[in-house]
Amino acid sequence: MLSKITEFFEKRPEADGTYNVGYLYKRLYDYFRPYALRALLATFITIPIGALDGAVAYSLKPYVDAMQVKTSIQTVSYVPFIIVGFTLVQGLLNYLSIYLNGWLGGRIMNDLRQDLFAKLQTLDVSYFDKTSSGAVIQSYFQDPQAVNTNILNNTKQMLTRLSSALFLMGVLINTSWKLSIIAIGILGLVLYPSTQIRKIIKGLARNAQSVTGNILSFYTETVSGIRVIYGFNLPQERQKKFAEYQRNLFKTMIKYTQAQGWLTPSMHVIASVGIAVIIWQGSLMVVRQELTTGGFVSFIAAMLMLYNPMKNLGGSIMTAQMSLLAAGRIFQTLEQIPTIVDKPDAKELQGIREGIAFENVSFTYNYSPNDDSRVLKNISMTFEKGETIALVGGSGGGKSTIASLIPRFYDVTEGAIRIDGIDIRDYSLHSLRAHIASVTQDNFLFDGTIRENLLMGDPKATDAELWNAVDKAYLKEFVESLPAQLETTIGERGVLLSGGQRQRLAIARAILKNAPIVILDEATSALDSQSEVIVQKAMESLMADRTVLVIAHRLSTIRNADRIVVLDQGEIVEEGTHDVLLARNGLYARLYHTQYSHQQDGLPTVFS
Repeated sequence: MLSKITEFFEKRPEADGTYNVGYLYKRLYDYFRPYALRALLATFITIPIGALDGAVAYSLKPYVDAMQVKTSIQTVSYVPFIIVGFTLVQGLLNYLSIYLNGWLGGRIMNDLRQDLFAKLQTLDVSYFDKTSSGAVIQSYFQDPQAVNTNILNNTKQMLTRLSSALFLMGVLINTSWKLSIIAIGILGLVLYPSTQIRKIIKGLARNAQSVTGNILSFYTETVSGIRVIYGFNLPQERQKKFAEYQRNLFKTMIKYTQAQGWLTPSMHVIASVGIAVIIWQGSLMVVRQELTTGGFVSFIAAMLMLYNPMKNLGGSIMTAQMSLLAAGRIFQTLEQIPTIVDKPDAKELQGIREGIAFENVSFTYNYSPNDDSRVLKNISMTFEKGETIALVGGSGGGKSTIASLIPRFYDVTEGAIRIDGIDIRDYSLHSLRAHIASVTQDNFLFDGTIRENLLMGDPKATDAELWNAVDKAYLKEFVESLPAQLETTIGERGVLLSGGQRQRLAIARAILKNAPIVILDEATSALDSQSEVIVQKAMESLMADRTVLVIAHRLSTIRNADRIVVLDQGEIVEEGTHDVLLARNGLYARLYHTQYSHQQDGLPTVFS
């Protein structure tokens, strides 16, 4: 018996990948444990709530029997007041139970969201490449709410109904064991349909979650891309696509409603038949004087109080199934193991003494032993401390991938990247990334003030240090012209700033970080000529005395680089200075003559 109980709570993924119910409740218990006293109180309160149902039903027997003998009616005249008193007490206990469950639910929901958010920030970048924003919102925000709303309420209702059922069955058996056998047998038939529809509900719930995630992603995408939508006259097309998502969700919900609609009436019919049988058999027993009239009325009352919750069990089962699926998704997420993690004996990177070396590095985003879809192929190169290396080449050549491998947004598929001779996988992620500052073509700025975005570079920076970084980024004059200056709100993704201002703010943030390695990934490619000249000056402040990796943008930066590495289809095809590479008349020279020779030095130029 003990082994069966243990097995029930063991983690046993089912055929569809979901977890068994026992394991889910075991995991949820870990979140209840910090609030054990309140949880126990909320649980024990359900016992008197249920017991009072039995007390009300049982009190009818002496009262009705006394009514048959008029001389005895005075002795039980207090019974109606007792029933009212029971109901008042039950109401107060119900209020306390609702409050405790609401408090517990809110706390557990917050704890789940806190753990999920912490997990979200440990997952590999590849997870975000493959997961839509809507799916993230569904799993990390809405699922904990579903657990709070449904599981706790259903647990409270289940415990209350169980307590009520036990006491009411006690009343039934005490009143007439013969009628009780019939009543409890029919109760089993009432519960049977719910066991048959469970799998149907489970599939529908999963489908509804998927469709809801698509709709949430669509909303997020619409908000982020509203300028593109307006610019390309896409509102009608987007409306059609949204309508399609809505139709899919509607179809799923209708099937869900049909399942619920079938379950509840079937249970209702079985319960009604049971009540009819009890009334017919009970009436015969009263006529035969095998049961008093009061006992018969008490039995009917207890039976109605017992069957009524059973008839409404269908809706509870549906919501419980949805909650358990949400809980399953939560624990599947929490149990995900990122591939890019610290080794147990990870070293702390303490500055750069020698430089960075790529040793036969190959990389593919979707590794398969039989598929040579490598983005990088046997890359070997070095970056000495204080050196500026420029990467140039056609689109898709692997330049941005190299920039993503150094801070370990992805890990190499083959080979190794070393800093000062040590594989970067042997350093802690925190210390590695603390030594790298990046400025990209589309820098992400957070909704908040200029100060808040700057402090992400160094949370401990003083006002003097903030203004110094702003000055070096050639942003001081602009910030000083603002009424709120550093306290100016810049909007989501910095939408209230121009492109050049966003880039300079990102550069100021990188300057504050003061990292010895700087990665510039096409940081000026999207800017106009005037903005680029200013941003270029800001980048020169950032690049001073640092080891710099530049992904091709302005011609003068490439010319002034210590070395230029030319990539083609994921391979290094040329390496040298600007003049050396031009003299070779290879790929770099062809790119230069195609894209640069007609432009004056100082104008924006981009390899694409």
